[in-house]
Amino acid sequence: MCALQKYSTRERDRTLGIGGDSLQEPKIPSLRTKCRTTKSVWLHLMFRSRRSVSARQLWRQRCTTPSRGLGEGAPPNPEDLQNALRPTAHQLFKKLKDEQLWQLAEAVESKGRWDCGCVWFPWESRGGKQALAPQVLLCKLYRWPDLRQASELKRLMQCENFWRKGSEGTSICCNPYHFSRLAVPELPTQVPCKVKESLRFVPSDTFSPLNPGSTYSNVRGRHDTTLSRGSYKDGYWCKLAYWEHRTRVGRLYTVSEPSVHIFHDLPKGSGFCLGFLGSETRNETVRRTRMKIGQGITLSHENDGVWVYNRSEHPIFINSPTLASVNTRGQSVHKLLPGYSIKVFDSEQEVSRCHVLGDGPYDPHSVRISFAKGWGSCYSRQFITSCPCWLEVLLRPPR
Repeated sequence: MCALQKYSTRERDRTLGIGGDSLQEPKIPSLRTKCRTTKSVWLHLMFRSRRSVSARQLWRQRCTTPSRGLGEGAPPNPEDLQNALRPTAHQLFKKLKDEQLWQLAEAVESKGRWDCGCVWFPWESRGGKQALAPQVLLCKLYRWPDLRQASELKRLMQCENFWRKGSEGTSICCNPYHFSRLAVPELPTQVPCKVKESLRFVPSDTFSPLNPGSTYSNVRGRHDTTLSRGSYKDGYWCKLAYWEHRTRVGRLYTVSEPSVHIFHDLPKGSGFCLGFLGSETRNETVRRTRMKIGQGITLSHENDGVWVYNRSEHPIFINSPTLASVNTRGQSVHKLLPGYSIKVFDSEQEVSRCHVLGDGPYDPHSVRISFAKGWGSCYSRQFITSCPCWLEVLLRPPR
C-alpha cells in the first residue's frame, strides 16, 4: 500500500512539474527574448505613431486658398470641398507604404522647389469606378482645389510615369508636383493694327544663332513620334537667349537634353540659371522683375512639340508662331498662370501658315517668353523689347 501511494505521489509530482531529478523545470523567457519582443513592439508603435503624425501633417498642409483657374464662374470654397474629401484622403494615406508616405510629405513640404521622386500608389487600391484617381485627389488637396478630372492635368517629364506611357504596370505616381495644369489658349478675336508694328522692333541679331550654313543633322523630324530619354548626342534642339529690354545678357545656352529648367533661384536643380548673369546697365525695374522669376519655367521637347511649364509664382507671357491664329495680323500674346503648361510649338502644324505679314523680320521657329510683364495691345508695353526680362527660344528647324 505504501509502495503504491509512493508511486502515485511521484507520478503526480512529475505531472505537475515539481520535484525529482528527471523533472523539467518550468520555461522562463530569457532576457534576450524579452528584449526582442519589447523592441518589436516599440518599433511597431514608433512607425505607427510616425505614420499618424505624417498623415496629420499632410492634412494640415492642404491648400486652403482658391486656385487661379481658367474656368468660368465663381470658384467654390476650397475648405468645403476638401472637408468632403477628408475620409478619402486618409484612406489613401493608409494605403501608401511608409517610404511613399514620407516621400509625399517631403514633396508637399518642398512645394516643388526640388524633385523628391515619384510617390507610387498601387493600381489595385484605387477603389470603385466612382473613386477619384489618386493623382487627381492629391492635386485637389495641395495645388488646385477646383480641379475636376484627370484630363485637366499634364504629367511632367521628370516623372517616371511619363516614360512608361502604355506600360504603367501595377502602380502609378501620384506626386502632385509631377503634374501641371493644362492651359487651353484663348485666341483674341481681333488685334489692333498697331500691334503689327511689334514685328519690326526685333533686335537685329536675335536670329543670328541659327546659322543657315550649318551642317547639323536633323535631331527630330516634323512628323517624328518617338522620344528617347537620353540627350540629343548628335546636336541640340534649341538655343536660349536671355534679354533685358533690348540688351542680350550672357551667352547663348544650348539645350541638348529633352527638358531644361530656366530659373533665377532654385535650391536644388540644374539648367540655365539667370541669377548668375550680370549686367552693368541693369536698372531697378529689371532687378525687381528678376526677383519674380524664382523657380522660373521648364521647357520640354516632347513627341507632339515643345511645352513650357510655369514653375514660378507669377504669370509669364508667351508669343509663338503656332499659338497665333491664321487670321490674326499681329502678335498673339498668351498669359500663362503659375502651375500651368501650354504647348508653345506644335510640330505637326505648318509653321509657314503663321507668316501672314510680308514686312518686318520673322522667324517661324522662335518663341518669346516674358517673365511677369506682358506686352501687346492690352498692356502699356507694345513690344517685347520693352519688357524688363524676357527669353527667346530659338528652335532648331527641321531639315
